[in-house]
Amino acid sequence: MRLTLDEYSKHFKMSKEMIQSKIRNKKLNYIIEDGTTYIIVTRSSLDNEKRNSIHQEQKKKKVTTTVQKPTQQKTTVAMVLELYKRENQQLKAKIEQLESKIDKLIDDKEQMLRDEMQKIEQVYSAKDEQLKTILELINTKLLHEQNSKQLETIHEIETIQENAAPTPPKVEQIVELKEYLKSLDLEPYQRKIIRKRFLAVQGKDIRILKQNGKLYLDFSKYDYSDLLEY
Repeated sequence: MRLTLDEYSKHFKMSKEMIQSKIRNKKLNYIIEDGTTYIIVTRSSLDNEKRNSIHQEQKKKKVTTTVQKPTQQKTTVAMVLELYKRENQQLKAKIEQLESKIDKLIDDKEQMLRDEMQKIEQVYSAKDEQLKTILELINTKLLHEQNSKQLETIHEIETIQENAAPTPPKVEQIVELKEYLKSLDLEPYQRKIIRKRFLAVQGKDIRILKQNGKLYLDFSKYDYSDLLEY
């Protein structure tokens, strides 16, 4: 016959710790079925009284197990179903709470994003106004500097024109150099310098005509501004 640890401990007046120790030291024969340890006891090792006692207890246990087993199974199934229902309801409630929290978090996040976007737009708007003001100031300054430079340039041109030699009158015919120089508003020494310049290049420069010992200029054909400078 085989006995559980509880049965063996009860009938042989031995603690479970001692039984476990004997099993580890292989002093007891045992088997394991469905996770339960059974100790093998031969009938010959038991006296009549103990053998009858064990037999009666095992018989009573079988009857009790047989009678209670269907009721226990039905009760267990009902309890499991009820437990599943409760857990299902609890899970649904938790899911609804989580969905509500998620929706609130999404709304809060969207509101934060809208607020941040509005702040950024305000900052950029202020920056645009500042940039426009700076550009206007720069443009005004550049225009002022440009006008000042133009005025300076005009003043320089006028100064140069005032200091420049007078433009010789336009002559459309051949004239004698001496007579032409007299027609200009020149000092005697200036006329003398220009005359010497013409004498130095006469015979080499085709623009200068010489006839009867006099030098002539043909303004209809040639430009004499380089020789008339003083």
